[in-house]
Amino acid sequence: MIKIAIYGKGGIGKSTITSNLSAAFAMRGKKVIQIGCDPKADSTGNLLSGKTLMPVMNYLRENDEDPSSLDEISLRGFGGVLCIETGGPTPGLGCAGRGIISTFNLLDDMHLIEQEKPDVILFDVLGDVVCGGFAAPIREGYADKVLIVTSGEKMALYAANNINQAVKNFEDRGYASVEGIILNRRNVEDEYEKVSEFASKNSLSIIADIPRDKSFQTAEDAGKTIIETAPESELAGKFFALADKLIAEESETTGSALKFGKLEDCGC
Repeated sequence: MIKIAIYGKGGIGKSTITSNLSAAFAMRGKKVIQIGCDPKADSTGNLLSGKTLMPVMNYLRENDEDPSSLDEISLRGFGGVLCIETGGPTPGLGCAGRGIISTFNLLDDMHLIEQEKPDVILFDVLGDVVCGGFAAPIREGYADKVLIVTSGEKMALYAANNINQAVKNFEDRGYASVEGIILNRRNVEDEYEKVSEFASKNSLSIIADIPRDKSFQTAEDAGKTIIETAPESELAGKFFALADKLIAEESETTGSALKFGKLEDCGC
């Protein structure tokens, strides 16, 4: 099973990258789960053609009992991708990281992995603060690999460095490792050189270089991915190439099975 956590600064385009990668995996015949780990609950919108997905935390606040089936907290999107959003607390009244922990514990109780038997599971995680629940995909071993999305902007690279250091803090425990950098261009001056220098200093590689393209906005206005709207385009080819690379790597190794386990409170 391919298990990837995608991190990056808020607003850097993680959800766009993640949903297009999910769609590319699906078009390669893979059974995919995408879990949005952000209080905004906006990770999976481009896979759902504008449908509203009930975040897990919203469901738990509005109902006295846990959901009886996955259908109550998930939707199937483009290519059959199973979409789940953790959501977060009522604004100003709780710790956002606990939304991830509560969701993972619930998914364990509901035997998500045993039911779905996915080939790929992608966690789309807010990366401005890598602590508490937001670090769960790293520190609890849910993901084997971390992809860091960044541009050449100063704050994006600052966040990328924090994420990389957070992953390194757990490397002696056999948890996830950073697979590489996805450059999501913002057309800043000397952008490739800045990101390349950061990657080199941290012994990382740029595994995908995504151009700034108005086609993204056109697709997102329709609630879709580039994979759905323009599958033969050069832009879609970037995501297919990344999916193919990750599939090839997985076929060369025997990945560990993913099982959600009970998490401690994030301590925030």
